[in-house]
Amino acid sequence: MKLFAKSCLLLLFGYFCSVKINAQACQGISPQHVADIPSTCGEMTMTMLHDQMGRNYLYVANKMGGLKIWNTAMPEMPAQAATVSFESLNELDVISLSQEGAYLYLALGNIFNDDQLSGMAIIDVNDPQNPVVADVWDSDNLFGGAGIVKVDGDYAYLGAMGNGLMVLDVSNKSNIVFLSQFVPDINFPDPNPDPLKYNARGMAVNDDLVYLCYDAGGLRIIDVSDKTNPVEVGRYANPELNGLPRAYNNIVLANNLAYLAIDYCGLEILDVSDPSQIDQVGWWNPWDCQSNPLNWFSSPGHTNEMAYNPDCKTIFLSTGKSDLYAVDISDPANPDSCFSYGGISNNIGTWGVSAFENNIFLSYVCALIPFVSNWTGVKILSYENNCVSDIKNEKKEIINIFPNPVNDFLQIDFFRSDNCFLVVYDNLGRTVFSKKINTEFNGRIDFSNFKKGIYFLGIKVNGNFYSEKIIKM
Repeated sequence: MKLFAKSCLLLLFGYFCSVKINAQACQGISPQHVADIPSTCGEMTMTMLHDQMGRNYLYVANKMGGLKIWNTAMPEMPAQAATVSFESLNELDVISLSQEGAYLYLALGNIFNDDQLSGMAIIDVNDPQNPVVADVWDSDNLFGGAGIVKVDGDYAYLGAMGNGLMVLDVSNKSNIVFLSQFVPDINFPDPNPDPLKYNARGMAVNDDLVYLCYDAGGLRIIDVSDKTNPVEVGRYANPELNGLPRAYNNIVLANNLAYLAIDYCGLEILDVSDPSQIDQVGWWNPWDCQSNPLNWFSSPGHTNEMAYNPDCKTIFLSTGKSDLYAVDISDPANPDSCFSYGGISNNIGTWGVSAFENNIFLSYVCALIPFVSNWTGVKILSYENNCVSDIKNEKKEIINIFPNPVNDFLQIDFFRSDNCFLVVYDNLGRTVFSKKINTEFNGRIDFSNFKKGIYFLGIKVNGNFYSEKIIKM
């Protein structure tokens, strides 16, 4: 949602395998409420992320409440497992987070005013019940917080609001090293820009290109092949919004298409195959945002975060006082909503959304502008859909695992494989084996030194995660 003036928006308040799976549209999805994780306005829930290794944990960015970790083995009764405190994070609010392997990366610093530095932390979650702060970095003298962090290999990219994009070396998890800062030009697309409205927020990274949502500044594509000297190579802003408030908040990248949450203007789909010539492919604009310059204040929805289910060809959108919309993108030129959850009359509003397997997670915030929301916390939803079932059946055609139970070596045969990452964890969620592999991997994991008991082998395929129970004899 738009940060027109940061101080006024919210007040007081794995396996990575390349496979082709037949997709179905999202009309059959019917979300059901499972549980609530309530919080307080002082410890407002900003966003959340299910453990990407398939363990039964949910990581929640709780602003001044730090990072909270919930055990979701019984999703209808989440139990708090651990907290990483505000004090242990250089007294910086936790705003957003991402995960790579057994490490969480936290975007730190209040984004609603300029009283906190831009910062980032690395948290070791090999054992999610006992998280360890590996390192905390802050910008020393640059205030304004950070809205997002993405990691690609040995580098982290921090969306540091008005401070732009920061590139950090995270090859040594206990020693974050600052490499560079890039602040995009604010003199686009408006001729008389208000600097407070230009903030590095949503982000995607692919092949040394950072796709940055720059709030009122539209989409910027930044070449980071030289980590010490980022260069902008593309920019875009919808010309139909010229002269109107605009806010490019978040992005999902899939192949040559970028899906962008643009606040009260819904979801825009762009062809970014040529960064120097970005073209609009489709636009889901349910609230007719361009018809009135005051629509931002009265809009029934404000899209902010997104979760992408590529196999159902669906984008889940947090939509402020409208809570949640799902958009069918099976035809990118004609995106259309296929279901919603919540509504404008319930007096609560969302900021974040994430999804994992058949669960959707919504974070709600305390707010007065642009919508009133009097409750903060996380709602857990579940859904059943035919495309999810099809994907699970497809897994049987991708791998074969034997023997199970296992004594010495577990053999994993990949019928199709490309840049996969394997992880094995015990019944307490602790990582006991992880390895990035490729098609030359011999498929053998040595279990001979593991204690007898139950283990779980994680499988992530095209954004969908599966875990296989392994018994060690």
